[in-house]
Amino acid sequence: MPGPFDASDPVAHPFTAFNFQVNVRVSGMSSPDLAHAAFSECDGLEMSMEPKSIREGGRNSGPVLMIGPVSYGQLSLKRGMTRNVDLWRWFERVNAAGNGGLRGTAEVVMLAPDGVTEQLRFRLGGCLPVKLKSAGLNAKEGQIAIEEMTVAYESLELLAGGSPVTG
Repeated sequence: MPGPFDASDPVAHPFTAFNFQVNVRVSGMSSPDLAHAAFSECDGLEMSMEPKSIREGGRNSGPVLMIGPVSYGQLSLKRGMTRNVDLWRWFERVNAAGNGGLRGTAEVVMLAPDGVTEQLRFRLGGCLPVKLKSAGLNAKEGQIAIEEMTVAYESLELLAGGSPVTG
């Protein structure tokens, strides 16, 4: 039984949502690792399934529920910064003629309060950038370069963490 300060006890160290990083990888680009970016908000890690209802003769207690199609949300990243313009280049390349299949993989890594230990990793496959918005340009304010980025994805996988993040 874990003690009151046992690091393996999930109650003593619950998952936190304030310390995360976002990594984007797109093969076919000059630099496949597009971003190890920092965003202040990340939303849209979701999947839902629409069950199919089948009425079975003689079963009067209710319908049988079967597995239906799974759908995924859109990842919304707000107020972010990165060291390069590769996210912008990816959006431009996807919208150029013949590049509609230039999809990427994104990973959202939730870190422990120490900022080093990985708690969870969400891997999003088949990613396409659908919105990229710059912050308003104002010389008096220190706005971050990327105001909002939205990414549509085809699959979502949850990977358990517990080890230091290597990048």
